[in-house]
Amino acid sequence: MHYISFYQSPMGEILLAADEEGLTGLWFCGQKYYAAGLASVHEEKETTVLSDTRHWLDIYFSGKDPEFMPNLHMIGTPFQQVVWQRLQQIARGQTLTYGEIARFVAVEKGLAHMSAQAVGSAVGHNKISIIIPCHRVVGADGSLTGYAGGIEKKLQLLALEGADVDGLFIPTRKTASR
Repeated sequence: MHYISFYQSPMGEILLAADEEGLTGLWFCGQKYYAAGLASVHEEKETTVLSDTRHWLDIYFSGKDPEFMPNLHMIGTPFQQVVWQRLQQIARGQTLTYGEIARFVAVEKGLAHMSAQAVGSAVGHNKISIIIPCHRVVGADGSLTGYAGGIEKKLQLLALEGADVDGLFIPTRKTASR
């Protein structure tokens, strides 16, 4: 069974989803891929996982680093799982490029090369945004691309974390969320 609840963040309403194993989704309302993978049968109910996630978000949005992780249930392909695990290793206030993650995944899988675009797709389909910090991934040129919650939110999240955003920019060409 899936359970949902809503969280009012300073950046807008967030939908939280969980099952018995852990958090399965965290989406800004109205974002690209909103509620992707959420079971059609679900119940609005506060569970321990959802309560823990709310507490984590309260600490995060206060500008502090939560020193715990709610139980997560990442549902995706094996490739997506590897990418999402790498995202969790990006330190608060730091960024990596899609290419850097692609090189890491190639080494992890014993491959000579991995496509940054394939990594970008996996990053973009992350169902547990913020906690699995896909907002910390930027283009090789410093462009803020591909955040399903919106590029402006990506910039706000990075600024909240104290990231050096001086060299980062919002591209003028259309991206996945612009």
